[in-house]
Amino acid sequence: MSIDKKRVIAYIDGFNLYFGIRDKYGRKLIWLDVAELSKNLLKPYQSLIQVKYFTSRIIAPAEKVKRQTIFLEAIETLTDIELVFGKYQFEERICRNCGFIDQVPHEKETDVNIAVELISDAFNNEFDEALLISADADLVPVLSKFKLMYPQKKVIIAFPPARFSKEIVSLDFPYFTVGRRKLEISQLPDEIVTMNGFVLNKPEEWKRNRKKNS
Repeated sequence: MSIDKKRVIAYIDGFNLYFGIRDKYGRKLIWLDVAELSKNLLKPYQSLIQVKYFTSRIIAPAEKVKRQTIFLEAIETLTDIELVFGKYQFEERICRNCGFIDQVPHEKETDVNIAVELISDAFNNEFDEALLISADADLVPVLSKFKLMYPQKKVIIAFPPARFSKEIVSLDFPYFTVGRRKLEISQLPDEIVTMNGFVLNKPEEWKRNRKKNS
């Protein structure tokens, strides 16, 4: 007798995953097929129905903006993926010792966007199990609420490399850390041709396995 597979939606905190990979393994594994990664993280009883990738478009410097744009256009060619954008802005930071004021970039709204999509999809019965790829402790309130509202559904936490949250673990959801092998077998091809014939190439800087200045 056949058993219906559990429907899974993957919710990916793009910056959390990006910086985890970069900090742990360098830049060579950043050119990531996030849909393939999500599939590779599933168990045989699960079936991936959609990937929601949460990020923000950076605004400087120009060379990093270009690399991010290429990557986002590349993953937009994947099937069953939705990109959800927050905000990226500079905020003032004042040195307590000398009073110097500089501008520090901050990503905004990703945790809120994940919360909205997770609760909305659960309410509409879009999934049986959610795969959350993030270690952002700001998600603890929504995960706590989810557990109370939808005890029949399941959230599985996949911590990015070099990322971990004791606060999330304390909620007693099943969790694991994304390993190098899963990343290695989930890479995009170096060259991607879009539907309109435009060619996207893996940035040269991401072919050299350095951990900084990506």
